[in-house]
Formats: sequence, structure tokens, C-alpha cells
Amino acid sequence: MTDLETPVSAPPGPAPRRAAPALLGYVAVRALGLFVLAVWSAARGKNAHTLLTARWDSLWYTRVAELGYGYEVRLPNGDVHSNLAFFPLLPWLERLLHALTPLSYADAGLAVALLASLAAAWGIFAVADVVYGPRVGVCAVLVWAVLPVGIVQSMAYSESLFTALAAWSLYAVLTGRWVGAGALAALAGLTRPVGLAVVAAVWTAGVVSFVRDRSGGVREQSASDVQGAHDGEHAPEASSAARARRTPRPTGAHHTTRAPHPAYTPYVSYGAPVRRRALGMLLAPAGTAAYVLWVGHRTGKGPLGYLDVQAGWRNGFDGGYAFARFVADKFTSFPSALAGAGLIVGVGLLLWLYVTGLRQRQPLPLLVYTGVVLALALCASSYFGSKPRLLMPAFPVLFPLARALARLRTGRSALVTAGVAVASAVYGAFWLNGSGPP
Repeated sequence: MTDLETPVSAPPGPAPRRAAPALLGYVAVRALGLFVLAVWSAARGKNAHTLLTARWDSLWYTRVAELGYGYEVRLPNGDVHSNLAFFPLLPWLERLLHALTPLSYADAGLAVALLASLAAAWGIFAVADVVYGPRVGVCAVLVWAVLPVGIVQSMAYSESLFTALAAWSLYAVLTGRWVGAGALAALAGLTRPVGLAVVAAVWTAGVVSFVRDRSGGVREQSASDVQGAHDGEHAPEASSAARARRTPRPTGAHHTTRAPHPAYTPYVSYGAPVRRRALGMLLAPAGTAAYVLWVGHRTGKGPLGYLDVQAGWRNGFDGGYAFARFVADKFTSFPSALAGAGLIVGVGLLLWLYVTGLRQRQPLPLLVYTGVVLALALCASSYFGSKPRLLMPAFPVLFPLARALARLRTGRSALVTAGVAVASAVYGAFWLNGSGPP
């Protein structure tokens, strides 16, 4: 049901010039969001810089960067909030940047987030480009940028850093760069617990590649074929006949595959020497495993010690039961019932987009990664207000929207994007000045 074609030559590299339209559009959207936040915050007597660098999780990351691990807060109800719950890569980068520049730890965190958000946008473009072509790549970046909670991409949080590492790891998997994919997955695993999603994607692709090696199924695809298929995204009004003429034919005499989707020919390669694939798979879980085992050793509670740390924050995985109860409780009164209905619609939209990606035969690593991110975010048992930002790294779920946007003519596409960007900027300023992302 998913595209598993295996070409023999590498696709065009993710050159900055190729990604320039996506990055320029991303910068414009984020600049608009920051401008509206600054104006809104000033009108309310608040400091936008403080909202971006010194609230909620950003304070915990800054404390880890400055003082290391070991800080905890004991609440009156007996809960223990330990900073061991926060993975170390972002604090390490904050500490490094603070040591090399005059920036404070908080400003270093903001700088890392801003740079990482650009790297994430570039990575999202690279993934969408290699599967659907550059036009959809640009639209995918813009759709990610205009998310209602997109302001988090410009905060001293770890979401942008994680998304950048995840996107580039997935790109490396799709293009057969296994060692790089494993190394980036390991770094993602040092950034957030959801790094398990990247590991799952790498391992799934690895297992599929080894199974296909044993079955002897290989489909070849030339770089010119790929470029020709991608060029079709530049002209959404192109006829199906023209697209059909650009569809490459398999050259393997003993291989039969499902025909590609008529609108695109994805370039996906899981092929590489066995040793490189094995090394990439071994590297992928190293980051998550190293930190979890270190926390277990530090707490004296063994390999599952990190789960106890999360339990102190009342975080856990209950299959979505607590979230379902949270939504159901919204219907006990009329005003909150509107919020409950909105939550149901939002979850339904996410699931519909995921199923649409499945029907459009997204590459298997993307489906696995997105599925794990959605499951971990929606089925966690606490911090329901955090779920929108926890879902933000699941960028492949936005690809069906990006494809729909790419089919519009350029003027109409730009108008739609601009309108949504303004709405997102206003909502982001309102949200961050209010409840914000806990």
C-alpha cells in the first residue's frame, strides 16, 4: 500500500538554492508571527522576548544548561518534578553557544531554536521534494509554518531542533544514506522522548530493505526519470497523459510493483551496502538508550528509572483513556462543550490526514514515523494543553494538504497561504499571551 520503489542513482541533492523559495517563505511567515507577537505583547504590557525565552519548558532547559541535572520541585500533592525529564541535547547546545558567544543561556536557547527551525524547514522541503517534487516541498514548508501553534517554532523549546533532526534523518533513509540516518536518529533521541518515532522509521525501513534483498526485488529508476516526474509538480494543470509519458518503466526483469500514483513518481531508495544499513540501524537507538539508561543509573532505579521520572510529572501512556475523559468532561457545560467539539474535530482531521497519506502511498518510513508521533502525543495521560505542540513534529501528516495547495495556481496558493499566515500570527500572539504551551 506504500511506495517502496528502489532506484539505483541518487536524487538531486538538497542544495540551498533549490530550497530557497521554501526557506524565504518560511522566514516571511515566522517574521510576521514574531512581529504580531511583539505588538500584541506590548499592548498588554508584556515582553515578547520573555515569552519566547523564559517561560514553561524553556526555564527548565536553561537551568539544565547552567547548573546541570539534579534540580527538582516537590509539589504539595507529593508529585516530584525533576529536570531529568528533559533530554540533554538542547541544554548542551545552549551551554556551548553561551561559552562561545556573549549570549545568555536563555538567548542561546532562542538562537538554537531559530536556527533549528530553518534547518527543520529545509529538511521538510527535502523530504517532500524527494517524494513529490519541489512545488509540494515549498507548500509543505509553508503549511508547517502557518500551523496555529507555529509560534512554538520560534521559542526556546526543543520542538524545532527535534523536527530538524527527524526530517533530515527521514530524508537520509529515503535516499539510502543509512549511516547519516542512524546518526541523526541518535541525536533526535537525545532531544525528546519521541525520538523513538525516528528510530522506528529507520528500523522499519531497514527491515524492509533486508527482506527485499532476500526476495531479490529491485526496481531501478534514473535521476532523469526522477527529475522529469518532479517537474510535473511545477505545472499542476498538466494533463494526465503528459504525466504518464514521464512515468518511468521498471528495468528489472524479475520485479513487479504497483504503478506509481499518476500525479508523481516518488524517489525512494532503501538500497545500500549491508554493513552501512546495519550500522545505521545500530546507531539509531543509541541516543535514547544512552540517556534513559543514564537516568536509570543516576536514580538507582534501573533501566525503567526514566519512567518513574515521568510519573513524577504525571506523564504516562494509557492508550488515550485520560485524553478521552478530558474531552468528555468538556461537554458538562455549554461554553466548554464548544472546546470539546473542537478537540474532536481536530483529532478527526489528524486521523483523516494520516489515512489520506496512507491512501496516497506515502513512503513507509514517513507513515511509521508519523504514526508513532501521533500515538505518543494523543495517548499520553497528562498535559493535554501541550498536545498541539507535541504534534508539531508530525510534519508528514501535512503532506496531503501541501499537495492540495500545490494544485492551485500560484496566485491563489499565495493568497490562501497569506490569509492563513495572518490568522496563525494573530492566534499565536493571543495564545502565547494567554495559556500558552505548558
